[in-house]
Amino acid sequence: MELRIVAEKTINGISTRTNNATEMSPNGKIPALWQSFDESIPVDYKNGERVYGAYYNYESDHNGMFTVLAGFDGQTYPSGVDIEQITIPKGKYLVFTQKGEMPHIAINAWTEVWEYFSNENCEHQRLFSTDFEYYPNGNVIEVHIAVQ
Repeated sequence: MELRIVAEKTINGISTRTNNATEMSPNGKIPALWQSFDESIPVDYKNGERVYGAYYNYESDHNGMFTVLAGFDGQTYPSGVDIEQITIPKGKYLVFTQKGEMPHIAINAWTEVWEYFSNENCEHQRLFSTDFEYYPNGNVIEVHIAVQ
């Protein structure tokens, strides 16, 4: 992991509201969200567009409700798709990177996040403001966690 200062970034996409207990059950909403995103939003990777997963509107901490947005940094999307826009705020983020095959790298990255922040002696305090996943390509994930 590495500490980074990240610039403000606007992304467009589709969202759902959930919590970690739901996501650990067979009724998880995030896989269906990503499937819907993949089926409805063409991302122009060749011209530099990239995919993001944003986590925001936290009700409390890791036990509460939050909103997840599957999105991208492009400005063109098909009509008829209900697109939301959010801004990832500039700030300090602890970045957890994994390389390999999906969905294993996402699971491994989030496992690393949960293990780090469950340690009472961890150096950084999580803000539960806006966190995000960045996918520079299909085999790399960077999970950015907002910290003080």
